[in-house]
Amino acid sequence: MADIINPENEEDLQAQIEEVEALSSIYGDEWCVIDEASRIFCIKISNDSDESKLTACLQIILPLDYPSASPPIYQINAAWLRGSERARLANSLEDLYVDHAGESILYMWVEKIREFLVEKSQSSETVDLPGKVNMTTEEEEDDDDGNIPDFSTFRLSAEHAHLFMEHGNDEEIPPIKHGNTITDRRSTFQPHLAPVVAPRQVKMVLEKLYENKKIASATHNIYAYRIYCEDKNSFLQDCEDDGETAAGGRLLHLLQILDVRNVMVVVSRWYGGILLGPDRFKHINNCARNILVEEGYTASTDEASKSGAKTKRPKNKKTK
Repeated sequence: MADIINPENEEDLQAQIEEVEALSSIYGDEWCVIDEASRIFCIKISNDSDESKLTACLQIILPLDYPSASPPIYQINAAWLRGSERARLANSLEDLYVDHAGESILYMWVEKIREFLVEKSQSSETVDLPGKVNMTTEEEEDDDDGNIPDFSTFRLSAEHAHLFMEHGNDEEIPPIKHGNTITDRRSTFQPHLAPVVAPRQVKMVLEKLYENKKIASATHNIYAYRIYCEDKNSFLQDCEDDGETAAGGRLLHLLQILDVRNVMVVVSRWYGGILLGPDRFKHINNCARNILVEEGYTASTDEASKSGAKTKRPKNKKTK
């Protein structure tokens, strides 16, 4: 059911339109429209330093009564931001809102975050990436982990997707395909694929998968997705290790190499008790590549393995 717009909301909507236009003009490619109709946006913020580069992503949803009565709903994502620092930054944003209640606040928030990044980069403390958490049955580090791109500074976690868009009860869940399994030394890997065009659909797909007791019982459910923002000619993308350190980043890297869009891939792994070392990443990516080929997102397995592979529209298959 569509939201009812009263006169006050009309004023708020006009203020939002003007604010978004100004921010888009000021920040250019750093500003991204995720879902204009639902007033969902994000902006990538950096301290503009080559020597000590720090980046954060501010993701926001604008309520109908912003700015007159409600603040934006927001989330800050940065690999290095945690604990007391996250709380301190959140408090400073909330103080800004209180001091400027009823006003458009986003520009002040962005610049406050940028100021925070500059202070952080100039401080004497070392900027450490988060330590390993949720360590898996395979805690060993691989020699080539340092070559995996860090996508954690520009992400929309499915864990928090409800903050940005809840789906209605009558909205269809994207069709989910289940691929063939790969088994090695008693560990089993299985891919799942679904077309997605908005972050809310990622949450829907994950919820549907977890209704399956076998998938829910997997040791890890690693996923990655890429959504194309046509208005900005850019991608909204995210990944999740689910305890299998670096696996999500590798999976997202594969999706980037294959240049696929509007799709998410989940790889379930059931651990068999024997360490596989780097082979586990090979199986995860092979699973993902195979199902992308099967569903028509890449031309062939051979071409999919090449960095120049091109996107194809997904085949119009019936759900099994």
